[in-house]
Amino acid sequence: MENKKKEISRRDFLKIVGLTAASTTAALYGCTPRNGATGRRSASAPIPTDRMTYRSFPELGDDRVSLLGYGCMRWPTVPSPDGNGDLIDQDAVNKLVDYAIAHGVNYFDTSPVYVQGWSEKATGIALKRHPRESFYLATKLSNFHNWTRENSLAMYRQSFADMQVDYFDYYLLHMIGGGGMQQFRARYLDNGVLDFLIREREAGRIRRLGWSFHGDIDVYDYALAMHDRGEVRWDFVQIQLNYLDWKHASGSNFRAEYLYDELARRNIAAVIMEPLLGGRLSNVPDHIVARLKEQRPDDSVASWAFRFAGSPERVLTVLSGMTYMEHLQDNIKTYSPLVPLTDDERQFLYDTADLMMQYPTIPCNDCKYCMPCPYGIDIPAILIHYNKCVNEGNLAASSQDENYRQARRAFLVGYDRSVPRLRQASHCIGCNQCTPHCPQTINIPQALQRIDRYVEDLKQNRQF
Repeated sequence: MENKKKEISRRDFLKIVGLTAASTTAALYGCTPRNGATGRRSASAPIPTDRMTYRSFPELGDDRVSLLGYGCMRWPTVPSPDGNGDLIDQDAVNKLVDYAIAHGVNYFDTSPVYVQGWSEKATGIALKRHPRESFYLATKLSNFHNWTRENSLAMYRQSFADMQVDYFDYYLLHMIGGGGMQQFRARYLDNGVLDFLIREREAGRIRRLGWSFHGDIDVYDYALAMHDRGEVRWDFVQIQLNYLDWKHASGSNFRAEYLYDELARRNIAAVIMEPLLGGRLSNVPDHIVARLKEQRPDDSVASWAFRFAGSPERVLTVLSGMTYMEHLQDNIKTYSPLVPLTDDERQFLYDTADLMMQYPTIPCNDCKYCMPCPYGIDIPAILIHYNKCVNEGNLAASSQDENYRQARRAFLVGYDRSVPRLRQASHCIGCNQCTPHCPQTINIPQALQRIDRYVEDLKQNRQF
């Protein structure tokens, strides 16, 4: 009965979500860029098939991993024939996976919770068509809500069945730090799950064992101290790293510079997530676009972020959730081969990050961990629309602004088009069920209430 309830809940959620996953990703990644400025490079240029940059570390044996890793959290979707929400577009997934492998990508990262629970199956179907030794497969123990030993081990075993494999190359404890030290202990230590996974590595069903980090820096330091004391050997750690978070940690869990340096000094490989901050570093304000284009006119805005993420020596692979072929092609170009940042370029990006911090975007990465909202609110779509208006200059600071009328119309019309009325911020009651699940530690009710007040001010033409 419990499983049946879970399926009904997922079906209802998909019905509510509709095509939000695909449409918001398109907006994030600039599929209809402003004046072509933020668009990816033209696919008409040759896409190298034999120039991918690979990373190998002695601690990881003979693993030779592509610097570009495929993040499987944003697979393309299509409307369900019965009208009940979306289904993963398996044909599109197959084509993307085939193209990636043909052009040197060999690392694929998924989770039991991605794409409302269907990512592992879709990824497994696509990869089953290729020799097992031709790719590295990473998935996670995403036991967020029920971390009993029985449930955790059932999730682990289900991943093998869903992905049709008999071993995982890279296996992660998912999102440690979220919920603090007490939750870390409950999810992995007190129930003996970590000891079980260590034995699974010894048996060969897990080749490399690591974890992904979001949240409490004390948990990060504690997990690394376990490595130092010899209680567990961590083969790799997945961290959020990009040029905005390197020193600022804009809404993320901690400064990326600290996270990376702590791994590098221990010779632990770093797997990078959120190199684009959920697309925000490819959909930047116009003046930032102009600044980047002045330096490298032929390169995409996104390529700057990927070069930054891939340049540190202890980075094993950089994950990108590539929903569209143009994103995959552009990222392949960036890493075929990687042109590491010069010292001057690195400082240029630090200065660019300082400029970006002057703009009040909300650090939403569209991960959808906050969903579903019990009151039907489309939290990611609201935050993404707000950020888009900030980036495009359509967020008037005052009704006295010269462009107030234009900005007012753009925000309100775009809001109604992006988010159905019944799913807008005005329906938030502040229950706060969403905030604990946010990897970026956003106070979501506070952000929604602020946006709702702004919307009401615009509607009433109030002076503010």
